[in-house]
Amino acid sequence: MRGARTLPQRPLAPTAPSRRQLQRPGGAGGSGSRPHRAHPLTDQRENALLIDYEERIKGCFDRIVPLLQQLASLQREPDFSARAQELARAQLGFSLPQFVLDQTWVEGLDMKRLYAWCVFRAYEAMSRDFFGHDPLRGARSHERTAAMGNTLLEQGFHLLDISPCADGRLAHTVSSVLRLPYGLVRRRSHAGAMFDVSRSVKRWVGTEHRRFRESVPNAATEPTSYLKVVVYHFSSRDPSHQGCAAHGSDDAAAAAAGLQRLQDFRQAIENGFCCGASVDLLLIGMDTDTDAIRVHVPAADHVIDLLHWVDGLALYEDSSSLSPQQGRELIAQRVAEACPGQCDEGMQRFIALLLEHNISQIDLVRSHFGGAYSDAGHAERFIGVGIGFKEVHLRNLTYFAHLETVEEAASDLDVGIKIFRGLNVSRGLPIPVVIRFDYSGSIPGARERAIADCERVREAMHVRYGDLCDRGLLHTLLSIRDRDRGEPAETIAMSIPLAPEAAH
Repeated sequence: MRGARTLPQRPLAPTAPSRRQLQRPGGAGGSGSRPHRAHPLTDQRENALLIDYEERIKGCFDRIVPLLQQLASLQREPDFSARAQELARAQLGFSLPQFVLDQTWVEGLDMKRLYAWCVFRAYEAMSRDFFGHDPLRGARSHERTAAMGNTLLEQGFHLLDISPCADGRLAHTVSSVLRLPYGLVRRRSHAGAMFDVSRSVKRWVGTEHRRFRESVPNAATEPTSYLKVVVYHFSSRDPSHQGCAAHGSDDAAAAAAGLQRLQDFRQAIENGFCCGASVDLLLIGMDTDTDAIRVHVPAADHVIDLLHWVDGLALYEDSSSLSPQQGRELIAQRVAEACPGQCDEGMQRFIALLLEHNISQIDLVRSHFGGAYSDAGHAERFIGVGIGFKEVHLRNLTYFAHLETVEEAASDLDVGIKIFRGLNVSRGLPIPVVIRFDYSGSIPGARERAIADCERVREAMHVRYGDLCDRGLLHTLLSIRDRDRGEPAETIAMSIPLAPEAAH
């Protein structure tokens, strides 16, 4: 098996009690009056950190509409502009475009423009917070990341490459559902988890070349593997409607397609570099209602059985009355039983670790969301287009369209636009689209090419979705980031004018 404008930096606004907190029956204990009893294997400190982060970041986005509704009732007041700015700074942590407020007495408040502006500013604040403070403790410099990197090497893996579906309900797969430090994981999201095999092979080549040249993360002579993971999804509450849209909400089809893409990836590498360059494969299903996973345990000869898996939710229930050590022993037993043949010990240990991590996430959903999320379907706040978005690790915050050109990923992008026609356009709100290209600052001209990529994609989107753009129902923000530096994304331009003269 082994073989060019910088906006003022302000902190995020203080978090007001969220609607979920105010409506949560039984307080923090979940549903009913009986307090929730944490699972023996739950990392309660990590759960508290993740809940605080979610409520703080999503709270900023979710306060936008209530603020604009408040401004709508004040727009005829003589001191409206000053009051609007005061409210925005207090509730959102940033100011509104002054010239838009100054035009209110003539044209009325431009809610579409203000809404998109606020979403974009909330995105910028999130990026600054993420790269400035590492709130999820996943940066490569963090000792937690280093420790997990050593664990992966001990289990036989030198790189972890995960392709979840682009659905916003899977955006937290790495940091929350699997509890892995984001700095260790190569994540690329695609509709239906259908990653591009050719591009994935190129990334594999880059990884192996670096092992040969620099012994990073280990020497090429060491018997470790490149682990490629696909995460498909399903809905336990409404399987016929809230599963993966790319596969017609058919769980079996989603799993089969994910497995086929994994096998194509491995075959492509073996065809080009022979069997000694083989990779390891892992297929995981995720319930978007409960965040429980099911893992199709691969055999040492790479056989993966679509009809059998380890059920994370069943493990949670069956181990809830056991001691931590007994719980871990049960997990290891279930993993071994689910293997369709002889199983590699390193792979078994890694899967057992993921299932143990997932128990904490199942517990989080039980204790804070009553066992299942209320937003069973899409509830994303913006569309992320391009290459990047390392800072997005929150459920239903962003719909991803990973692409270099609009034409190559038109179907992915069309799915996102369709989702937001229902979420936003149906309510008269615009679709906010953040176009993002990360680049390597060590490569001459890379920054300029990233800007050109942003502008090219923006123009292509304006052509493809011209009807929405003409009606002010699609706004774009162009953003780039130097991946070689630990700095937030840099805003280059946005479709909302930044000054009165830019509006003409």
